[in-house]
Order: sequence, then structure tokens, then C-alpha cells
Amino acid sequence: MSTTREEYTDLEDELLMEKVAGGDSAAFSELYDRYSTALINYFFRMLWRDREKAEDFMQELFTKLIHKPHLYNPERKFKTWMYSIANNMCKNEYRRMEVRRNTSNGLGDREDIKDRNALSDKLVDRELFNEKLDEELLELSDNHRTVFELRYREDLSIKEIAEILECSEGTIKSRLFYTIKKLSEKLQHYNPKLAVLIIVSIASALTEFFKSLP
Repeated sequence: MSTTREEYTDLEDELLMEKVAGGDSAAFSELYDRYSTALINYFFRMLWRDREKAEDFMQELFTKLIHKPHLYNPERKFKTWMYSIANNMCKNEYRRMEVRRNTSNGLGDREDIKDRNALSDKLVDRELFNEKLDEELLELSDNHRTVFELRYREDLSIKEIAEILECSEGTIKSRLFYTIKKLSEKLQHYNPKLAVLIIVSIASALTEFFKSLP
């Protein structure tokens, strides 16, 4: 009995990927619908807010998925595996851009995000706060920015992130704590209400960090 397009929406990612490996285009379309927007947003934040690059990377990832479905390990959760690929693509791009900068006498292509007008003393709306947050995230190391994006924007668990980045859960918790602490220092005067939420997150991250210690 064949599966209708509507019934694909009830299937788990792993089963859809199994069908993709068997040449099922409807299963591929369902996975694309589920994750394409999230991946564009992920690449956008990780790749210097370059919308065109983000869309290109998303398309490249799904091209790999449909042409090389055998690369998927069915023993892994599909979402974790997919973000592992996305993370590796970003790391490769960072290396490529570093080589490019080194061969152009250090002249980078990134927009200078430090030159900004003085922040208003008044509360700003969430959109402006998020813009400032993105700017501060770009100032962090790739490792710290990545764990923040995967945990708080892609809603992945500590265990899933550890699997994606191939390191211990304790390392992930430590990076999260450091990242949130740095962000709170940078953003506490920008929007007091949201700064409170960040401080609460720090307390939670600190508690989890110490729990992870032997």
C-alpha cells in the first residue's frame, strides 16, 4: 500500500530518510519542508549574516542528502546527523575564509560590526536586542557561538550537541556557561528585562556545569 503525501507528515525523520535512500522523492520533500527554513536561519547566523550564502549552504546540504543518502547512519538521530553536517560545512568555510584573508594581506571581507552609535538608554524591542545579540555572538569563537546556536536557537539537547561536535557533555556545558556569561556582560545595559533572562540562564548553566563534574 502506497503512502500518501499527507501521511508523510506523521512519519519520523529517520523513517523518511530510509525512504529517501530508496529513491522516494516525497519523503525528501517532507524533510526539506521540515528543516530547510531552520537550516537557512542557522547558516545565516553562523556565516556572518549572509543570506545568499546561507541559502546556498542549505541547498548544498540537501543536495548531499539526496545524492548521497548512504552517508546517513540509521543508528543516529537524523536531526543530530544533519546538524553535524551543517557544522562541518561552517568549519570548512571558516578555514577557507581564513586562507583567503591570509592571502590578501589580512584584508577581511567581514563587515566591521564594532562601529555602532551609542545605545539608547530606553528599552529597545526584541528585534533590536536580537540584532545586537547576533553581533556579539560573531565576536565569540566558533566553538562558543556554535554551542549557543545549537542549544538555544535550534533547541538541541546537551547530549545531541556533544554528539554533533564530538566532545564531552561537560565540555559543552562549560562552553555554554562561558558564552552566556560573556553575553550577559555585553548586553546587560542594552535591555534590562532581557538581561535578567540571560542571568537566569547563567545560573541554570552553572548548576548543570557543576553537576557534570566528577
